[in-house]
Amino acid sequence: MIQQPLITVLIPTYNCEQYVHDAVQSILNQTYTNFECIIIDDCSTDGTVDIIKTFDDPRINLIVKPKNSGYTNSLNYGLTIAKGKYIARMDGDDISLPNRFEKQVAIFEQNDDIVVCGSIFKLIDTETIIEAPEHHDAIKLGLLKESCIGHPTAMIRTSVLNTHNINYNTAYEPAEDYDLWVRLSQVGQLYNIQDVLFLYRVHDNQVSITKKEIQRKSASLSRFNMLNQLNLDYTELEKQAYIKQFSYTERLNFEELVALIKLNNKAFKANAKGFFNQENLKTILQTFQTEAINQYFKANKKYSPKMINQLKEISRLTATNFSFLDKVKLYIKSLIFFKNDK
Repeated sequence: MIQQPLITVLIPTYNCEQYVHDAVQSILNQTYTNFECIIIDDCSTDGTVDIIKTFDDPRINLIVKPKNSGYTNSLNYGLTIAKGKYIARMDGDDISLPNRFEKQVAIFEQNDDIVVCGSIFKLIDTETIIEAPEHHDAIKLGLLKESCIGHPTAMIRTSVLNTHNINYNTAYEPAEDYDLWVRLSQVGQLYNIQDVLFLYRVHDNQVSITKKEIQRKSASLSRFNMLNQLNLDYTELEKQAYIKQFSYTERLNFEELVALIKLNNKAFKANAKGFFNQENLKTILQTFQTEAINQYFKANKKYSPKMINQLKEISRLTATNFSFLDKVKLYIKSLIFFKNDK
């Protein structure tokens, strides 16, 4: 085993026998070769471990956990034993292109302020390329909407994790990476190489599919934490409304809608010093806010005359995109639904 590898490749595996050979081989095929590859298997019940054992390469360190304890637990354990200056993330069902490490190491060695380096990537068996913002300020804004660094594409500066005592937060699983990017954005620069260096596989057994609702709620909390880097003086109702607006299964009630508007107004004022680009921040927050307003007034399941006054109250707090015809429709639906409900 290389004693002082520049890179630690961290691969958690669980029941990925169909793909793991190609995933590991893509690491061994890297043009940059000074790395250790730590593979932590979470008690797979298929042939994953047997396939990994067929590789005869001293850089591979296979660890089979005595009991299943989860993906994030595997990642955190890997961080404690990593020897590399950089941590390269990888999953057991994806493919790293040969020049991935070479290009990421070059970025780090030339930019001491960069703490995470990802890349754009392509979906396997498709022509679809997943784009991502390149520079730190654009990534910060992007984190208000989504996790815009592909987790398995990422390389992380180990010293930053150690200095700031940062690891993966198990409470945010299965969106633990989103939370990590938000916290790392506070201590250094985030960057995405604008070359396809990674091939991402989509299949039915992925955590992002099997635990979609849990992942969505966790991601929404990370979005709020990103906004709260403005040190907002928020109420719990305002926080609840901000998080809930990203749900695809629930819509805001009127009190939450008012709370969301008030929180967004606080964010505009708190951003006066330009932590985010002010115009871009306004666009992002107003886009989601407008969608929430439209859902409540234009696509509600139940209407009543009080909604006419509620729209007037909302209009006093913020601009809406309601035309005269929209208001007439609301008035008619409120009366019809109200009469039918008696």
